Formats: sequence, structure tokens, C-alpha cells
Amino acid sequence: MAAPARLLSLDAFRGFTIASMVLVNNPGDWGNLHAQLAHARWNGWTFTDTIFPFFLFIGGVSMALSLGRLAEAGASRPALLAKLWQRALVIFLIGLALNLIPHFNFDQVRIPGVLQRIAVCTMLAAPIVLYFNWRGQLAWIAGLLGLYSALMLWMPVPGGAAGVLEPGRDLGAWLDRMVLGGHLWRQSQTWDPEGLLSTIPALCSQLMGVLAGRWLLTGHSKAEQTVWMLLAGLLLLALGSTLDAILMPINKSLWTSSFALFMGGWALLAFAAFYWLLDGTAHADVRAAATRWARPFVIYGVNALFIFTLSGLVAKTLGALSSIGADGAKVTLGRALYAPLRALDIAPVNASLLYALLFNAFMFGIAYLMWRKKWFVKV
Repeated sequence: MAAPARLLSLDAFRGFTIASMVLVNNPGDWGNLHAQLAHARWNGWTFTDTIFPFFLFIGGVSMALSLGRLAEAGASRPALLAKLWQRALVIFLIGLALNLIPHFNFDQVRIPGVLQRIAVCTMLAAPIVLYFNWRGQLAWIAGLLGLYSALMLWMPVPGGAAGVLEPGRDLGAWLDRMVLGGHLWRQSQTWDPEGLLSTIPALCSQLMGVLAGRWLLTGHSKAEQTVWMLLAGLLLLALGSTLDAILMPINKSLWTSSFALFMGGWALLAFAAFYWLLDGTAHADVRAAATRWARPFVIYGVNALFIFTLSGLVAKTLGALSSIGADGAKVTLGRALYAPLRALDIAPVNASLLYALLFNAFMFGIAYLMWRKKWFVKV
């Protein structure tokens, strides 16, 4: 079957995810957060923990659909592989550049990061997508999750024990220290939430999106596609919950196999809802209403990478620029902007949330201007 035209639902889901990431990444005060707007302290999950897996899932869906269109146009697999690897390299370099700003300290720059993980997963997923059918891709997911679980649970850490899934004491943390040394997450310096070994299950999160995208390329009706995505999502939720109870806890920092499956389930359920409402066979009036409320997400979604990068630059600039306050103390521009909100007669967590909402509104204004001008930044 021919690859479908650009999916409004995928743009809207991507926009919802980028808006959520901008929201949770830019509170007024990191010490005052609503529980769902912060990552789980270690095991468990919150709304914030769904965002990164959603990005990888969306990237997988996009990869399957775009490769379908390019294959129809007669592109060769080696050429497609080179194109995907080139795109991944650019994304990796953008992420590394963000980590360098504002100090440009190459000796201690953090090498891992969100964009870097997206890039590496894209690079690793590319040959699997191009050279394996859906059964082979499913086998890759099962094999990689099984391998990662076995390594984390049964391979002893040099100088430690096997199966210790505590901060800085797991096998992945040891590997990060050995390979990346002082280029890890500065809040810990002993482990990194986007470390090397946990990229294996993160790759599986992207491959789950690839399978969803391949499913949309079949000749089944949109109603049937939606129902099976919902059922698959519920199955993954059940599998992830079962693994959480008997084998490995749901843990975003370690990207445990239970986390990958569980979040794959939520991604399928969320995408199926967007797909049914915006591209499926929902009632015409329902679809028209959904299209209206989804438009802000679509506006965000068509320039997601640019908005993510720009929001990081703006946040770093607000944290780097400073002035002397009324009391003679040095204050960053970000803290100065937050001060009037903090002075409001509302709970500190709500003042912090209000700042994040206003930051998000500012970024949406830029996205809206780009959308009106038809400026679409592609990598």
C-alpha cells in the first residue's frame, strides 16, 4: 500500500510531546514542582517520564512512514541509510553544542543527552528498519530487551555485585564511568540517565514506533488499525507491569525493559487516540472539533526539533545573563523574571508552574510565527 500523506495526528502527537517537554524543562523554581511535573526519584514513573519515550516512539513512526515514501520513489537502501546516518550526526552535534553552552568547557562537557540519544537510536535503528521485515524488527526488540535485562541482572559489576539497580552502582553506570569519564551528567558525575548501556532498551522504544508506522502502511481500515494499536498498547502495559513486579522495576534513568514496554504501551494508546480523532474515521463533527483543538499542537509539532533546541538556548541564556539586584546581590535574568510571579499570593508550586506556562507560551508564539510564515526547519 502507498505510504499515507503526512499524518495530522503524528504532528499533533509530536507537538503535544514537545509542549510537554518545554513545560517540564522550564519551571520557575526546580525546588517547587508538582509531582507529575518532575521525574520519579528513581523507581516508578510520572507524567514527565513519559515524554522522552514518546519522542523516540514518534521518531520510529516517522522513520517507517518516510522510508515508505522514499522507497516508493525508488531510493536505494544504501542511499537511505546514508541519509539517516547524516541526519543522526547533525542531531548529535546539535545536542553536544547545547551541552557546551554557555561555558564551552570541552574538558568536562557532558557527552550524552536527549538529542544525542535520539541520534544514536536513529543511527542504530536505521539498518534494522531498512534490512529487516516486521518479524525481524520484533525479534530485535525481544532480543535486545532480553540481552539488556540479562546484563543488568546477572553480569557482575567489576568491584561490585550483579543485579544492583541503584544510582551509580549498576552495570551501565560502571560502563559510563569507564568510557566517558568526566563527561557525564554533572548532577551525579557517577552515572548518566542517557548513558551508553541504557541506549539498548531506548532503541527498542524507537523500534516499537517503527512497528506502529509499518502497521499504518498496511491495507487495513483506519478503524482496524486504531483498535489493534489500542490492544497492543494494553498488552505492552500489562507486560511492563508484570516485569516491574517480578523482574526489573520501572525506572526511566536505567530505561529498564519494564519501562520500555510500559511506556511503549502508553505511547501506542496516546497515538491511537490522536490517530482516530484526527486521521481516522471518527464522526465528522468530532474530527472537525478535534482538528481545531489540536491545531496548537500541530503548530508546535512541525518544527519540534527547532523549538526544542531554541527553548534550551533561551533557558541557558536566562540562566547565564545576570545583573545586580536591588539588594546588591547578583541575580540571573531568569530569576529576575520569576521574582514577580514568586511574589504573587499563590502556592510556590503554582508560581513555578505559571512561569513554565508563560515560557511555553513564548515558545509557542515563535512556533506560530514560523507556521504562519511557512518556515519549516528540517534536518
